[in-house]
Amino acid sequence: MASLEEDFPRGGTAKKPTESKIVVQRSEVDNLFQSNELAETKKRKGVVKGDGKKLKKQKTGKEKEDGLTLNAAAKCVEILHIKNVKEGMLMLGCVKEVADFEVTVGLPCGLQGFLSIRNISDSYAKLLSEQLDSADTEEICSLPHLFYPGMVLRCVVAKLDIARGGSLSIQLSINPKLVNKALTSSSLKAGMVLSGCVESVEDHGCIVDIGINGSKAFVSMKALKDKHNDQQELKVGQYVTSLVEEVKNEGRVVRLSVNPLTIAQACADSMQGWNLTNILPGLLVNATIKMVTKHGLILQFLTSFSGQVDFLHMEPEKASNYKEGTEVRACVLYVEPSTRLVALSLRSYLVQPGKRLDSTPAGGDRIGEVVKNCKMTTIHHMSGAMLELPGKTLAFVHRNHLKEPNEPANENRVRAIPEHTCRILDFSPVDQIHFASLRKSVIERRFYRYHDLQAGQVVEGTVSVLLNHGMVVHLSDHIKGLVPRTHLSDIILKNPEKKYTEGMKVKCRVLSVDAENKKLYLTRKKALIESSLPLFLSYTDARPGCVSHGYIVCIKDFGCIVRFYNSVKGLVPLRELSSEPIISPEEVFYVGQVLKAKVLQCNPEKAKMVLSFKAAVEGQTEKVPNLQFDCEVGKRLEAKVTKKLPNGLEVAILPDEIRAVLPTMHLSDHMSNCPLLWESLQEGDNISNLICFSNNKQNITLTKKPTLKWSLEEGLVAKDFSEIAVGMQLIGLVKNIMSYGVFVEFPYGLVGLAPKSAMTDKFISDTTAAFQLGQTVIAKVTNLDEEKQRFLITLKISEVISPEGNAQTRLINGLQERQAVTEMLAMRDNSDLRQQLAALSVGQKLKLTLDTEKDSGATFKSDDLGGATILASKHHVMGVSLTTGQKVTAVILHVDILSTCVYVSLLPKLVGKKKSLSEGSKYTAMVQYIDKDFAVISLDETAQLTVIQTSNHLNEIFLSESDKLKVGTSLAVEVTEPSCQELHGLPLVSWQRSAPKRQRTSSENQLGSKGHCFGEILQGKVRTVKPTCIQVTLEDGSTGSVHVSEVLEATKVCQGSFPTSTVKVGSVVTARVIGGREASSHRFLPFSHPKFTYTIPELTLIPSKLDKSVDFKPVKAKEKFNSYKVGDEITCFVSKFNPERKSLEVTTDPCVTGTVELLAMITDPKDASHPEKLYKLGQAFRAKVVEMSTKPRRFALSLTGVHKLEKGSVTLGIVTNIHPQVGLLVKLPFGGMGTVAVTDLADAYRPNPLVGYSKGQLLRCFCLESENGKWQLSLRPSRLNPQQAKPVKDPEVLSLDELKAGQIIRGFIKSVGEQGVFIRLSRHITGRAQLQQSTKYFFKDQKVFSEHLPPNTLLTTKILSIDREAELVNLSLLPVDTGKPDVLPETLGLPLRLVGEEKKKHDTERKKKRALSESEQKQAESQVPKKKKKKAKKDDNDSGVEVYFREEEDKEDEEEPKPYTAKQVMPSSAAPSRLQVASGFSWDVGLNSLKPVSVAQYGDSSDGEDQDESSKPQKKSRHELEQEKKAAEKALVQRETELMDPSLRPEDAAAFERLLLASPNSSLLWLQYMAHHLQATQIEQARAVAERALKTISFREEQEKLNVWVALLNLENMYGTEETLKKVFERALQFCEPMPVYQQLADIYAKSNKTKEAEGLYNTMVRRFRQNKAVWLSFGTFLLQQGQSDAASVLLQRALKSLASKESVDVIAKFAQLEFRYGDVERGRTMFDKVLTSYPKRTDLWSVFIDLMVKHGSQKEVRALFDRVIHLSVSAKKIKFFFKRYLEYEKKHGTPQSIQAVKEKAVEFVEAKGTEDAN
Repeated sequence: MASLEEDFPRGGTAKKPTESKIVVQRSEVDNLFQSNELAETKKRKGVVKGDGKKLKKQKTGKEKEDGLTLNAAAKCVEILHIKNVKEGMLMLGCVKEVADFEVTVGLPCGLQGFLSIRNISDSYAKLLSEQLDSADTEEICSLPHLFYPGMVLRCVVAKLDIARGGSLSIQLSINPKLVNKALTSSSLKAGMVLSGCVESVEDHGCIVDIGINGSKAFVSMKALKDKHNDQQELKVGQYVTSLVEEVKNEGRVVRLSVNPLTIAQACADSMQGWNLTNILPGLLVNATIKMVTKHGLILQFLTSFSGQVDFLHMEPEKASNYKEGTEVRACVLYVEPSTRLVALSLRSYLVQPGKRLDSTPAGGDRIGEVVKNCKMTTIHHMSGAMLELPGKTLAFVHRNHLKEPNEPANENRVRAIPEHTCRILDFSPVDQIHFASLRKSVIERRFYRYHDLQAGQVVEGTVSVLLNHGMVVHLSDHIKGLVPRTHLSDIILKNPEKKYTEGMKVKCRVLSVDAENKKLYLTRKKALIESSLPLFLSYTDARPGCVSHGYIVCIKDFGCIVRFYNSVKGLVPLRELSSEPIISPEEVFYVGQVLKAKVLQCNPEKAKMVLSFKAAVEGQTEKVPNLQFDCEVGKRLEAKVTKKLPNGLEVAILPDEIRAVLPTMHLSDHMSNCPLLWESLQEGDNISNLICFSNNKQNITLTKKPTLKWSLEEGLVAKDFSEIAVGMQLIGLVKNIMSYGVFVEFPYGLVGLAPKSAMTDKFISDTTAAFQLGQTVIAKVTNLDEEKQRFLITLKISEVISPEGNAQTRLINGLQERQAVTEMLAMRDNSDLRQQLAALSVGQKLKLTLDTEKDSGATFKSDDLGGATILASKHHVMGVSLTTGQKVTAVILHVDILSTCVYVSLLPKLVGKKKSLSEGSKYTAMVQYIDKDFAVISLDETAQLTVIQTSNHLNEIFLSESDKLKVGTSLAVEVTEPSCQELHGLPLVSWQRSAPKRQRTSSENQLGSKGHCFGEILQGKVRTVKPTCIQVTLEDGSTGSVHVSEVLEATKVCQGSFPTSTVKVGSVVTARVIGGREASSHRFLPFSHPKFTYTIPELTLIPSKLDKSVDFKPVKAKEKFNSYKVGDEITCFVSKFNPERKSLEVTTDPCVTGTVELLAMITDPKDASHPEKLYKLGQAFRAKVVEMSTKPRRFALSLTGVHKLEKGSVTLGIVTNIHPQVGLLVKLPFGGMGTVAVTDLADAYRPNPLVGYSKGQLLRCFCLESENGKWQLSLRPSRLNPQQAKPVKDPEVLSLDELKAGQIIRGFIKSVGEQGVFIRLSRHITGRAQLQQSTKYFFKDQKVFSEHLPPNTLLTTKILSIDREAELVNLSLLPVDTGKPDVLPETLGLPLRLVGEEKKKHDTERKKKRALSESEQKQAESQVPKKKKKKAKKDDNDSGVEVYFREEEDKEDEEEPKPYTAKQVMPSSAAPSRLQVASGFSWDVGLNSLKPVSVAQYGDSSDGEDQDESSKPQKKSRHELEQEKKAAEKALVQRETELMDPSLRPEDAAAFERLLLASPNSSLLWLQYMAHHLQATQIEQARAVAERALKTISFREEQEKLNVWVALLNLENMYGTEETLKKVFERALQFCEPMPVYQQLADIYAKSNKTKEAEGLYNTMVRRFRQNKAVWLSFGTFLLQQGQSDAASVLLQRALKSLASKESVDVIAKFAQLEFRYGDVERGRTMFDKVLTSYPKRTDLWSVFIDLMVKHGSQKEVRALFDRVIHLSVSAKKIKFFFKRYLEYEKKHGTPQSIQAVKEKAVEFVEAKGTEDAN
């Protein structure tokens, strides 16, 4: 550390953040009796003068009395503030709360500190670490056994931490070494009272650690058992206050007493050698009062030391009796060693013997309570004030809590208030008084303690931090809750940090609160927060029949466990999950899902509950129809107000009184009108002209916004996400404003996001300043996210088109709304004045009398309007000379009926005679008055007034004041209508700012053109020809568009032709306007208003429509759509192919678009991959209408020539699911679904019928019949292609009549039960074989049978009998009847079913013989691998290790192989990765999935029955024989080349043996040989190979041998047991270097997720190889990979103790690197910082640190690090290297400026170096 100054010559040493903030410079008293006058006067500026007189200046000069240093008396007594607390300060504390790892201690003056488990004593810390290291030490006492609330402790401030919020946290220690630091063994005297901790408990007493080197302190057992002792048995680490009874050997041995009575009476004496350096808190002293001040006392104690007593520690009853010179007994409260300040207490509970401190007040716990009518008794400057609460209880208010945090202090104002309201913050046990606050912000805080919260409450908080397991949300400074990870959203968030940022405000609901342990759990699930259902807070709330929202916490096979609030949970059994049967719930539900559940049963005593999802949904569906009755979105309604809510109206839709909501912001397009309308509407009022905006299950939302109503009525809406297309224009309203953009809600509940960049054409920094909540906006869709069903929009005015005439319509609507408000208010109050005001209008003239005139304007009176305030602003009386009482004529600008105010103007140009206006004339206008969304303007010199809106466009926003209209702004206006009836005869005008002229863009010119009307015939030139449309440039320069359907007459369009290709670019055409289009999305605008003009006209070129004589009427989209019927054949044109949905969009007309699904456009499965190749854009096709509905809008077509499925037809289908019981589930065209039974899959049954089919596969299906809307399908070739089909092996069984007794028939197992084996013979017919007819063997457990016969196993059966009435078919599976082997394998060793006695004897003998012959056969096989084997069968339940061979006794001639039915076991994704060997054997594959070598691969039908026909010998022709000869020759040549090629892998054991002869020491070859056996699941053979390898490989080849040992360990870990693995490991240790063997086994454990075993092994390793650095690093890596960073830190400390000190730097650096890689980057950084501070010249470590920071740190941190490095005092060569790296970094990541800065630093360094060398 000494070299720090030189190492950082310019950077300086990094100071601890705590010091800079905390240390308050008290005047350093060098000369103890002389204080720094200046500092003191500053401190005491606000002290009352009277105080100052009492304080006398102390003597100056240094004095020594008996070698004691004295201290100066304090100038002003004040309490201890947290800012004055310093490290090393000694205090008396009282335990408040005890937790497992920390004790909360109350300190003097209301402060609070924390005592960590690490700071008790050295012996206790040692005991703790021992227990952590090994599991078998004796149980140690936890903190709750050692401490109790109310216990008094002497403590020392160990550290000042800065807590998360920036506040200080005091970390305490009671370690005797720190507390008694100032004492030495020689200074110990009998009679002293010391604190200590029990070090060990011996037979005759306890050794107490008093923290003094060279002193042993002892308490005898006799003293402990003294009758006065209240001590129970002492334990190690226990804190004791004791009295020194005897000191021997100059303080080396000390005998203590722990008798509480003698300790309480022991008084510190100057003879005991106490002085200011060693005085301890808790000592009792006799003192004399030297001075009495207003705020406390100054005492003299131990002859000549000064101490202070603040007002909190004067005895309240005696406070007035304290006089100078009085003798008192005091207790030392705290000692500040640096300033030698000693504070004392005179309170009886600290001074009188036998008194105990209460950790809770006598009146019960009042923390958090708000108390009114408190009187302030005294104010203590610099400290605070005393309050008297009702009931004469006193409380103290700290000076910081007398005011709000950022206000200046004002004691006089506080003093002047007679009565106060306060909130009790805390109880201080040391001061025995409540601490309170007068801060309004604290008093009004909703939640102060955890007790204030209840489960189910909706709360708002601030995001504090995101952790792996959830998110911490602060509801207030000291209340925080956890939102568990599953509760962050309705769905599981993969990246929560994208949604939540620190400091973000969030709304949550309390799930549960544990006030005692301060645990609060919250949820952010929208479904729970917004739930209006009753909450289940306890089991008693959950009465049967109640429905509530709950969330799934656990999914089991038997159902789901659902939790509510306060750990109320219940089970939803399998049958109640859904009305559809659910087999595996985890596929349907997920943990964290919120669902409605209905209570079926509840038992509060047992805390058990049964719930149902099914009942909750069914119950709901009964109610919903009633709700949705006649309330589709877009329907006009009338409603009655039932209740006024703060943010809207609750209404009942007439006539059925359905409940709905009309939010305030939905009342008008003008946001300023919304609150007015809300105000004027009362309960019981009827509102007409409403329209349904959205209708979800919870509620119906209505709207009265005129623009939204218009868009819904015109059909300019998307009904669901599928209808939204990019470029589409929609009208909605701003729903939510976030920092990153605004969410806009559209009808039908769709919500889009306009990101910050797409909100406006101007630059925007603060999104909240732009739009208002509820503002109506026009949006254009820019992006779609099909997967997440989200879309982005733009609100830029330049990118959206406002409907023509929209601004004027909005103005009229807004003014009509205002008029309605005025009339409603006038009617309601029945006051004459309001009715008179309602009759007034803008522009009307009044005769008035001047009342008063001020600078701000003038007020008038009117005879007609008694009681109204009539005002004219300064601007409106300008240039008019006025005298009080004068009669004047004024013109009305605005009437405010709510405040009964009339605003008028006296300006001559407005009061003069009005001139008439003509349509289309232009004027300059001036704004005269502004009222929120409206402005009154005057037209030039015409004396005409009119009203306009302050914004021209719905999306217009004003980011600054200068953008808004102000009085006096001039505008350019054009008169649209000289006298508009809706404006009470005022002119209707269009306006724009006459501000700076600018060039208009071409697009604006285009929009500026007048537009074209419906039916107009125009000439134009073809500009572009696209497949789906033609662009025409018209004579006036505007562009028109021709849809592909409007090019040729319908009769002339041929199938497959391209109509637009008939028109050439540049040709002149005659066209007629049939409608308009949106510029952006080219969507057809179906307006048909006769006067309406289109900016982009939609044209037609069809000759029959160009005829003027023909009556040409517009056709609405609805009418056109309704003209089609299902089954009609119509012409359509391809407009788009959607690759995600694989559907085709076609159009029949400019305004009608239909869809063709994949199955309706292809007839051959081969076309499925690229259907778009068949259909080109703009091509014409004939299509049939499949389905059409207006709500929701669906128009489906078919291009295959059929529009519905019929019985007997062949169609395409897509497999959606494969179900063992049902077969294949298939999606059919035209919305149909069908199933294929296993018996309808093929004409010849296969053993595994469903193998080979996969989800999404396309199939040709034959429709057999339709049942309940589902089709029964068949895939049999005999059905699909009857002409080409081969003979049917397993015919279809359509009815029982086709079956005969004695017939042999094949079928698939449906199920196996106690009643027998049920076999599916066809899709309708199932037969049964009773158990005794199924097998010749006898078995006790039916499980054996069902395991061997899984569903869909193919069996041959014989029909025994048919009961046609009961429709039962009895079958037999016995070999006698079927001629096939028994269904159970002989190898199970089951007894035969008994028939007679002889049979029994015969059987037992046979069994013995069979067992013998079998074992012999197995042995023979293992020895002779190439011998011809009989075909083997692998059973279903076999482990995959043994391979069973069957031998039939009766049949010697030919064995029929049974079909291979082993289920393929997929390797689980969680399985660990294994040792990889180059032979292609994967250790990752589970054993069950390995097939025995000898198992025959089955073909299409590998059942033995097929082989009868095929096995007949056929005579071969000469040509065939020649071919065979050639093939044999070729195979021989290939074999020879294989044997020659060294790179080819051996295929059999012989090849391996041959290669091993050549290279016996190659471990790779041996491992490949092992892997070869493992592929054949021959575990034993693989073991044998390993053993051979170990014997064969030369003893010198250590590495090769080690490789084999590792492989063997791997093998045992996977396939062996714990014992076998242990044996191999122990052998490996004998033959190899032990360290690598340990390491390899640890790696094997870690890779196979055996964490516990790995950890145990590592613990052994670090004990055995404690000197080996690599072991510690390896263990550290393992712990960090497991996420145990705390354990890794403990391990590092152990490593440093075990390793040589020279290794420690490297070890710490390596651990720091590991932290960077696997653990906490911040911790890694700190570790590097510490090492490099101590060893700054280790440039290799600096290099590593830089690399890690570049990879993991921010640019700012990396640059700071480089700046540190280039100022190191190391050789110039090394510094040059770092400069080079710095420059490279900046070139890669920096800017030209930062690169230049580095170069400048380098130049500076070189210059400095040069100067240094010169000197």
